[in-house]
Amino acid sequence: MYGLIYYHGGSNPGATYQGRRESDDALRLAMAVGRILEENGYDVIYTRTSDVSQSVGQKAAIANEEGADLFVSIHRNAAEYPGKYNGIQTLIYDDSGIKKEIAENINANLERLGFRNAGVSIRPNLVVLNSTQMPALLVEAGFIDSDKDNQLFDSRFQAIAQGIADGIMDTLENQNISGGGNMNGNSTGNGMGGGQNCPVCPSMPEGGSQEELYRVQAGAFRDRQNADNLLSLLENDGFPAYIIYQDGLYKVQVGAYARLSNAIAMEREVRQKGYNTYITT
Repeated sequence: MYGLIYYHGGSNPGATYQGRRESDDALRLAMAVGRILEENGYDVIYTRTSDVSQSVGQKAAIANEEGADLFVSIHRNAAEYPGKYNGIQTLIYDDSGIKKEIAENINANLERLGFRNAGVSIRPNLVVLNSTQMPALLVEAGFIDSDKDNQLFDSRFQAIAQGIADGIMDTLENQNISGGGNMNGNSTGNGMGGGQNCPVCPSMPEGGSQEELYRVQAGAFRDRQNADNLLSLLENDGFPAYIIYQDGLYKVQVGAYARLSNAIAMEREVRQKGYNTYITT
């Protein structure tokens, strides 16, 4: 069973450019990839098939509850200003197991279609990668604010879907994993022991010695004043907000939770007040 998961939708369109929405492109591409996998005998689970809102925690929970063997999140990238970057990239929790090989194969297939290959990047702090109990990948299918990438996305759309699907299927076939099979014996998951049978729970760092906490992030700024302004708004709305400085950015966050379900509940409450949020660790 293989879950195709894609981000954004509903009130959260993701990145936008000249009327183009990441949520629309991601949904269309994920459905196309899913159809190819289904035609080749793979079971595909969709977290959404229409323009509805979902948090990243809800997506991870769906994959875990369904017992999916692979989690693929489809996105479009965006830069600080239009045209700054172009290219495709795939993100994974760590470089162990089958997920790295799938990521490299997907990137190679899309590079052959004309995209710049920005490589495979390790991102252990993304909830869709660290809260899934199966190997997980996040595919950035070009920059939505790049005219070059958009031209490729539109003109070679079906070939892009085929390239992503082939990257998955070719890797599984090389490891003798057939459609509907189980990968727990072939790869670790993303910080939670691969086939570990547990509810949606916090991921553990290597060795499992210290629990990571889930936090709701409402903004990240290079200018401290902008962060202070957002902090004041959140505090005035009664949220337990604070600022941390990390990776050259002032990040405004709310709460710190050992249980993902609590972070999801807080994110929903903050988002209902009109803030743009996501869950991080």
